Amino acid sequence: MAVNAAQIPRWRIGDAAKRSAIAAANIRYYEKERLLSPGVREDNQYRLYSDEDVHRLRFIRLCRAMNMSLDEVRTLLALDGARKADCLAARDTLDAHLGHVRERLAELQALERELVHLRNQCDGCDSYCHIIEALHAQADEPLPEGLQGGAAAKRHV
Repeated sequence: MAVNAAQIPRWRIGDAAKRSAIAAANIRYYEKERLLSPGVREDNQYRLYSDEDVHRLRFIRLCRAMNMSLDEVRTLLALDGARKADCLAARDTLDAHLGHVRERLAELQALERELVHLRNQCDGCDSYCHIIEALHAQADEPLPEGLQGGAAAKRHV
């Protein structure tokens, strides 16, 4: 059976990191998260990566640059672009991600309005800062239901 040259492990993790523009620590993390198979080990225990691995890392980087979650990336990596069902699954994954992006965009627009309102409370001419005063007043208000008990705000990624 012939071996595809793209499958031959040849790049140490530092070289794979340079070729993919992904830090070596992130490559190890993606291996741990099973987005990438662990690299083949040389006798000296250095990891080696193939051109296909580097391509996969670039694919992951592109998806992560679009703010996709690891689960979304995992889903897209598992798909074969030659099957119609996979095309539909890829579209559904992107549609769901687009929904998350639109939700985040609405949150950011609300934040922008809040920041503009806060900024407009002080022109720097009074003897004290109304911005700091407003922030202290907000800090004294009861926490919203979702944040009580130390719960963190929910984020998609």
